[in-house]
Amino acid sequence: MIDIKTVAEKDRTSVLHPFTQLKEFANGKIGDPTIVTRGQGIHIQDAEGHSYIDGFAGLYCVNVGYGRAEVAEAIARQAYNLAYYHTYAAHTTEELATLSDRLVRMAPGKPSKVFFGMSGSDANETQAKLVWYYNNLRGQPKKKKIISRERGYHGCSVISGSMTGMSFYHDHMDLPFPGILHTGTPHHYWGAEPGETEEAFSRRRAAELEELIVREGPETIGAFIGEPVLGTGGITPPPAGYWREIQAVLKRYDVLLIADEVICGFGRTGADFGSTLYEIEPDLVTVAKGLTSGYVPLSGAIVGEKVYAVMEDAADRIGAFSHGYTYSGHPIAAAAANAVIDIFEKERLSDRARTVGAHFHKRLRERFAQLEIVAEVRGVGLLGAVEFVADRQAKRRFDPQLKVGARIAKAARDRRLIVRAMPHGDILGFAPPLVVSEGEIDEIVDLAYRATKQVMDELAKPSAMP
Repeated sequence: MIDIKTVAEKDRTSVLHPFTQLKEFANGKIGDPTIVTRGQGIHIQDAEGHSYIDGFAGLYCVNVGYGRAEVAEAIARQAYNLAYYHTYAAHTTEELATLSDRLVRMAPGKPSKVFFGMSGSDANETQAKLVWYYNNLRGQPKKKKIISRERGYHGCSVISGSMTGMSFYHDHMDLPFPGILHTGTPHHYWGAEPGETEEAFSRRRAAELEELIVREGPETIGAFIGEPVLGTGGITPPPAGYWREIQAVLKRYDVLLIADEVICGFGRTGADFGSTLYEIEPDLVTVAKGLTSGYVPLSGAIVGEKVYAVMEDAADRIGAFSHGYTYSGHPIAAAAANAVIDIFEKERLSDRARTVGAHFHKRLRERFAQLEIVAEVRGVGLLGAVEFVADRQAKRRFDPQLKVGARIAKAARDRRLIVRAMPHGDILGFAPPLVVSEGEIDEIVDLAYRATKQVMDELAKPSAMP
């Protein structure tokens, strides 16, 4: 049995937690850490025996659900046979070769090779280096700038953190680095002019991108990176025509397209990849999260034929490809990924996300769309969000001091439902495991609705401040 007090004290005095208010945690103001002990299906359990519905699949990643014995057994088999060997100088394992072949066959665009890391952040660092490498090799050394979108999320390391278009990832960290640019958010609700259709809004965003490229000089722009569906930036599907218009601009100026599929890949949107759903033809593809369902750290930078051909052609002149990590292509991670993809294919989780997702969005609209504080109910597949405002007719946000989104997320957690208060707004985000049932969806939506009604009642009181 776990000694909860001892574990909590050890954690408080030794762990540097991501995205945690350090002083409030250190002095106990925000309480003890949640000690997670078990997981099964869409549920996790803490050391006190409380069971929670994980309505966010960890961090969008536990697609096949918790407690899958097939994945644990694949990890154990590989660990017993060969726990580790590197992939430098053309070393490989059967699991790695099998996984790479599967990814090249299933990924969007015209994939050729896969480079492996451990997180979406490091995979996007690799993508940036590949953009620079590619343009150096083809004699265009100025073509290095990378354009991202405001509210896009691509990681929080140095270059990936710079590509992330949210200021709190940059503040006090000396980011973004020079050479990383940002263009407008593809969110029709907040970005459209009065009466502007989604198609017209998409054309305007594409025109703004073109203006940025021309202003900076097309000879300096190497790549554009985007999530098919904005994730951490608000779980926002693209407006109609957006990706068609953006791709036309990129092709006009010979700019590589990096599709960040870390969240959208492996069925989350109701298609195998978000790029498939939105007819995106990327040159480079980033994958992680659902690749192993979070069971083991693994990411991939999938390199398209156009980029790889330049790299191979230059090899006799420049020598070896000088990039790699100690754990690139780790055999245990590869074994886990193969087991997860087996489940993904056998259980047709893309189809499941599409059909159960349709029920999910129907229930969200039924419960939330009529509430006076709801601006927008949005999403695709098993990604969903509800955004709250003080006045939806005037599109007036709540005072940030009210922390409406965070309070609703806490009220949901008090009801043993984990959902996420998204940054840069009062937004409640959902991304349950893809194995979720329609009955479980009903429970998730009902609990979130009751949490929302609780906070609405609090806001209606004379003093709404917490």
